[in-house]
Amino acid sequence: MRRSRTARAVIIGAAAVLALTSAGCSSKSTDNSGGGNGGGSLTIQPLVQIDKDGKEVPAADNSAAANPASDGNDKCAPQTIAMAGPLTGANANLGLNIIRGVKLALDQHNKANSGCQVTVKEFDTEGDPQKATQVIPTIISDPSITALIGPTFSGETKATGQIISDAGLVSLTPSATNVTLTTNGWKTFFRGLGNDGVQGPAVAKYLAGTGKYKKICVAQDNSDYGTGLAKTLTEGLGPLADASCSVQVKTGDKDFSAAVSKLAAAKADAIFYAGYYAEAAPFVQQLRSGGVTSTFISDDGTKDVEFVKQAGDASKGALLSCPCGPAPEKFTTDYKASSGYDPGTYSTEGYDLTTIVLKGIAAGKVTRSDLVDYVRNYNGTGLARTYKWDAQGELSNALIWMYEVK
Repeated sequence: MRRSRTARAVIIGAAAVLALTSAGCSSKSTDNSGGGNGGGSLTIQPLVQIDKDGKEVPAADNSAAANPASDGNDKCAPQTIAMAGPLTGANANLGLNIIRGVKLALDQHNKANSGCQVTVKEFDTEGDPQKATQVIPTIISDPSITALIGPTFSGETKATGQIISDAGLVSLTPSATNVTLTTNGWKTFFRGLGNDGVQGPAVAKYLAGTGKYKKICVAQDNSDYGTGLAKTLTEGLGPLADASCSVQVKTGDKDFSAAVSKLAAAKADAIFYAGYYAEAAPFVQQLRSGGVTSTFISDDGTKDVEFVKQAGDASKGALLSCPCGPAPEKFTTDYKASSGYDPGTYSTEGYDLTTIVLKGIAAGKVTRSDLVDYVRNYNGTGLARTYKWDAQGELSNALIWMYEVK
């Protein structure tokens, strides 16, 4: 018996090394096709929108969404906003998706409103909290910057939220979802999508309601995002989450042979991974190479075309949850014409939040304090959802989408 287990571990370890080698050859194109590593024509497709109870909810009507071009009569002195997030690094796509949405909104506004020109300064944090603490002070000290789209990841937001608040700079994140971010007393932070306290329980109830899963192993990375989401999901799953097969990895890991061995022995119906695509892609590759056939489920940090590109055929059938909605058809056309890329995760949120800032500027709110007040009292429809915030900077109503790689 001992020899059998040892042999199996060796086989899984070898498979992990092979998968790791394959994972290193990823494409950096951001179209919405699988490509690379045998992914072929695999794409991430919307499956169903769910509420906090895991029940299906029809997609919202966005025909009345705010238009950044407005009526073409906006007047203002030249204005500057900032975007801070990963523009390079392992998870750069998530930041690039956002900045392209920001630029599209600005392009549409500026072309229609010659008397009110607004530009964006881009700041690369690489998604790293330590790097963000070096970047954000530069933004704060620039008096020309009156609004910030970002930070994007939960860890970098946690590390910089207080100094942004102290500076009185409105901060609209299209993507940071850790629950605790709105419990710090920050006065200028507004989250543009549902948090992990919504996502975790909603996804847990949805998975339980399908009747397909009797045993789920929860794996997580060590980021603020991964640990927070894993906690709320595990609590929501209750007895469906088997604590004996829970797995923890580190951001930056590429060899998951120990985790694969543990999960292979668990024989679960599903594995939920809380983390980002840079680790999720080699992880699912090594799971499949190691003979693990459990349904692979992950989150908005994984819901990116790079996951499909890097994981290839191993990504097929993966379920991905996200508080972000699918991009509308016209937005997709405009986005690709503007940037040369298809929209991805958080593209629509970046566009919507920039549009809100532009509406504030058009209303004469051109100081930091005025824009904070404008956003705090905002209530309007965007392409992704209705934006109305409570006193803590959380959306009044947040829904979750489930996607599938197919």
